[in-house]
Amino acid sequence: MVQTDTRRGKLVVISAPSGAGKTSLAQAILARNPGMRFSVSATTRPMRSNEIDGTDYYFLTKEEFQHRVAAGEFAEWEEIYGDYYGTLRAEIDRALAAGQHLIFDVDVKGGLSIKRLYPDALLIFIRPPSAEVLYERLRSRHTENDAALARRMERVPMELELGKQFDKQVTNDVLNQAIEEVQRLVQNYLKY
Repeated sequence: MVQTDTRRGKLVVISAPSGAGKTSLAQAILARNPGMRFSVSATTRPMRSNEIDGTDYYFLTKEEFQHRVAAGEFAEWEEIYGDYYGTLRAEIDRALAAGQHLIFDVDVKGGLSIKRLYPDALLIFIRPPSAEVLYERLRSRHTENDAALARRMERVPMELELGKQFDKQVTNDVLNQAIEEVQRLVQNYLKY
């Protein structure tokens, strides 16, 4: 279905390895662009104490998630560390039809899946300055044990390789500089 409405929304996808700063960047871009809203993903992982269902994620049971996968309701989904994560197509389509711009904070494979379904989406890959810096950022969060940290680091080479397929790449060495660079990319994209 092709729409000719010039008010149609646009999609901005920010992806990165864990700890590279994609969530901080996405939040900064949201704060600077009041016409944009955050795309809320679904997950089967347990809700953290500071999270709100429907705001941070849609928290689903594994059975409900798998049922929705079978029904083709996801634009992208993946199993990561035993939990499922995904973006509901209805959420995207509803926002686009209403002329709303969405920003996504998703893993690299999810970003590429969104681009396949929505070719006009802007994909921005956030690169860490180095694997060592990435490891230190993850370790300093104190959210994972050594085994979980090692699992995250094992994914990094694959994520960096897939990130080369994104429309743009930004290295997050200094957060404020990365924010400015991503903001320029987003503003240029939203102009057209």
